[in-house]
Formats: sequence, structure tokens, C-alpha cells
Amino acid sequence: MNWMGTGLFLLGLILGIVVGAFFMFRWFKKYLEKNPPITERQIKEMFKQMGRTPGEKQIKQIMSSFKKK
Repeated sequence: MNWMGTGLFLLGLILGIVVGAFFMFRWFKKYLEKNPPITERQIKEMFKQMGRTPGEKQIKQIMSSFKKK
């Protein structure tokens, strides 16, 4: 009986961790899609700080490379 209780506890713990991780990764992916870590405006500012004037094509390429990852 004691082994059965311990086994059920461990099974529940493992299932809880797996299900929790699944929902956490799903939520985090949606969050990053809505709030990207970098915006086009930030890319323009970085180029200006480096003394360059970015073209719209360059900015789009950089944004698409972030979205692929």
C-alpha cells in the first residue's frame, strides 16, 4: 500500500511538471509574439548610434531574422 501511494504521488508530480511546462512554453511563445524583445524603432536607434542610416530593407531583414528564431 505504501509503495502504491508513493508511486501515485511520483506519477502525479511528473505529470504536473510536464503539463505545467507545456502550458508555460505555450504562454511564453504567445507573449513574445505580442511583445517582441526588439522593435523596428530600437533597430533604427542602434544604427543611428553606430553612425549609420538604416534603410527600410535592412530593418525588415533584421526583424525577419528575429522572427525566424
